[in-house]
Amino acid sequence: MSHRTTSRDFVCEFLSYIQVEKGLSANTLQSYARDIAKLQSCAEKNGKPIEDLERKDLREWISRMSRAGLAPASVSRAVSAARSFYRFLMLDGHIKRHPAEDLNTPQRISYLPRFLTEEEIEALMATPDVATDEGVRDRALLELMYATGVRVSEAVGLRTSDVDVHSGLVACHGKGDKQRRVPIGKSAIHWLQKYLGVRKKLGSEAKPHLFLHRGRALTRQDAWAIIKKHAAKAGMPDVSPHTLRHSFATHLLQHGADSRSVQALLGHSDISTTQIYTHITDMHMRKTYDRFHPRARAAGKDK
Repeated sequence: MSHRTTSRDFVCEFLSYIQVEKGLSANTLQSYARDIAKLQSCAEKNGKPIEDLERKDLREWISRMSRAGLAPASVSRAVSAARSFYRFLMLDGHIKRHPAEDLNTPQRISYLPRFLTEEEIEALMATPDVATDEGVRDRALLELMYATGVRVSEAVGLRTSDVDVHSGLVACHGKGDKQRRVPIGKSAIHWLQKYLGVRKKLGSEAKPHLFLHRGRALTRQDAWAIIKKHAAKAGMPDVSPHTLRHSFATHLLQHGADSRSVQALLGHSDISTTQIYTHITDMHMRKTYDRFHPRARAAGKDK
């Protein structure tokens, strides 16, 4: 009788496979692991190995997650992870049928990311007290994030050697250790130069990280707090580091940039991720048209 690999081995093999195959970041890998753990829990409740779950088991699993109050987007992501897992098992010849193919998931709410208007960006930039060293740092951080559209993890991970103020370029280290070079404009360059002049007062010159806070590298939590504080001062609730990223992409497209260039600047591996911003700019154009075209709201009349 042949020895059968245990479910635990299958899960570990799958996680190792996607890490190597897709070059996923630690955060994304942890997300997959959490979703497959939900699937493993379903298998245990049903008294079956995870590889023996059937379509009806998975339908019940989806219903259970929804009844437990899990957001539709979270359920969809868990089902997507399950599809990848069973596809892996099929490719390796461990199962003959794909039980998660074409499973229906709860309707995902169409989500359009929040972005600031150009006037709101100006108001936000004006809030740090640039008479202080920390205020100069905060202004430089806000300017850089809006100028480049970097993720907050990329911003706090920047080293001084990643920024070339003379060429106006920043080397960003994105998901899966992918590197991209993003240009920065005159305003961001100006505030970065000012910040570099006072940076040593916020921490040791020997520290490689660009942004410092009380003698250490700025963390994601620090960056969130800084942005929230200045947004609240400017009277803008619900502003996060991602809001600056969304504003960067939306404003570029509104001013005529092509989606492929924006994709490259954002570091998106898939153009479909970038195209959500196209929907935003379409809505913006629609509102502008309805507001300003003299016959946008006039019903046609037969004579």
